[in-house]
Amino acid sequence: MFAYVVKRLLSGVVVLFLVSMTIFLVFWYGPQEPAQVVCDRQTSNRCGERIELYRENLGYNNAWYEEYGTFLKGIAVGRDIKFGNRELSCAAPCLGRSYLNDAPVWEEMKTRMPATFSVAIGGAALYLLLGIPIGIAAARRRGTLADKALVSSFLVISSIPYYLFALLVWLFLTISWEIPLFAETGYFPLTDNPAKWFSGLFLAWIALGVFGCTSYTRYTRGSMVEVLGEDYIRTAKAKGLASTKVVYKHGLRSALVPVVTIFGIDFGTLLAGTIFTEQIFDIEGIGRWALNAVYQRDLPVVAATALFGATILIISNLIVDVVYSILDPRVRFS
Repeated sequence: MFAYVVKRLLSGVVVLFLVSMTIFLVFWYGPQEPAQVVCDRQTSNRCGERIELYRENLGYNNAWYEEYGTFLKGIAVGRDIKFGNRELSCAAPCLGRSYLNDAPVWEEMKTRMPATFSVAIGGAALYLLLGIPIGIAAARRRGTLADKALVSSFLVISSIPYYLFALLVWLFLTISWEIPLFAETGYFPLTDNPAKWFSGLFLAWIALGVFGCTSYTRYTRGSMVEVLGEDYIRTAKAKGLASTKVVYKHGLRSALVPVVTIFGIDFGTLLAGTIFTEQIFDIEGIGRWALNAVYQRDLPVVAATALFGATILIISNLIVDVVYSILDPRVRFS
């Protein structure tokens, strides 16, 4: 088990290194020249005269691999960044400084992490709390009217684009029906007011949970139907074990293997930034911040959020691999 975890960890580090290099090269050779963006924001009508100064300060007169090394060094120990005649420090982990306000990107990112993590954890919890029990119930009633009704209704919901589904939830529950609990959406710090934190995020959780649980219902149902047809399940039933014990003790563990795989990827995606959810429900998280950075050409923020998202997904996949090997030991020896 230890060797398996170390192997997966090393492969994750290699993937993260390649992803960081790819993001850096896209930033370096992208269609929008960073020196031009900085020069436009800093010098207005004199940009043409000073563009070479900004190119030199940002390192575009050096080889890309030298600047990539400087970028990695900044993440490890910090570095200084020049904007024209100004030299600004950037403490580790340095992901650059914003072109809009010169603030360190990592410091701004940290202030938005609690909002994104709160949305992701609440939505992901509803994925499982709703999707798995409903999927088990549908599998145990396979072929009945209730099973067909559940599967059909969830197919209809999942066929709607998520941004449209979330927008409809917000419009009906806050504007049309004016439910007091959903009157004020957004993120409010948990430590300041737990009740307001809950009420501000509850509608976003409902939108994410109801939409996401449709997939987990289908995954769980399909997996449970397959598992309940296995020989060892029939043997357990023949021994006279209670139906609930057969389903939940013997069948559920095997059935959860594919569900865990999908959940790890989905949860990593949520942590990387729920763009539509944060935009619709007025939550100042990483996803909304990244979207605004694209509009405002704040390239360090775009690169940093992309790297953050890739890191979260790699870590999520590593955790999934470990959990997967615990649920199914055959993975460790394959």
